[in-house]
Amino acid sequence: MFGSLPMALTFARIGAIPLLVALFYLEGEHWRYLACALYTAAAVTDYLDGYFARAWKQQSKLGRIFDPIADKLLVASTILLLVAFKRVSGLDVLAALVILCREVLVSGLREFLAELRAKLPVSRLAKWKTGMQMTALGFLIVGDAQATAWVPVVLIGEVLLWIAAALTLITGYDYLAEGLKHIDEKPVTHGTRPASPPVPAETPPAKPRTRPASRASTT
Repeated sequence: MFGSLPMALTFARIGAIPLLVALFYLEGEHWRYLACALYTAAAVTDYLDGYFARAWKQQSKLGRIFDPIADKLLVASTILLLVAFKRVSGLDVLAALVILCREVLVSGLREFLAELRAKLPVSRLAKWKTGMQMTALGFLIVGDAQATAWVPVVLIGEVLLWIAAALTLITGYDYLAEGLKHIDEKPVTHGTRPASPPVPAETPPAKPRTRPASRASTT
């Protein structure tokens, strides 16, 4: 399972979640920076595992399954922790809620399309959304630490969170529209192939008509 570097990076992203949860419960501003560093390293692996898998041709079905799962677990856990520790509050909770609902929507669409053997490609706008979202959560993890009093860390995080939420609505609609295109298709059961259209029967070639031999006329 961990025989390749891309898979090791994917599972390392999942393994970082319990450590991130523990750091939130430790008091002291230096723990916030350590939590931010851990979260940033985990977020970077989201890019590295895909890059190495393509560069070294180590793409696998297991990787395609666990890579989006690891991303959603990391994002959902971080958002829940930020809300629980009041680092995301007020109307900003709505932006976080939009992001979480979109993650559930996309997961459901991917599961539905998997039964149809259809793919849901990741758009360029969705990649921008992910970048904004990851950056916003990193700023909000640090929060209002005194060492960053000269930098509006919280404001930057909140602005980026709302931008990510706006992009989430756009990409979520695009994914939903793409999924609805396959709503009338029947799922492909395991071990069966779609029926191929019938091949028309070939008609035998027509036999050449022979002309009767003419009799010689007598004079």
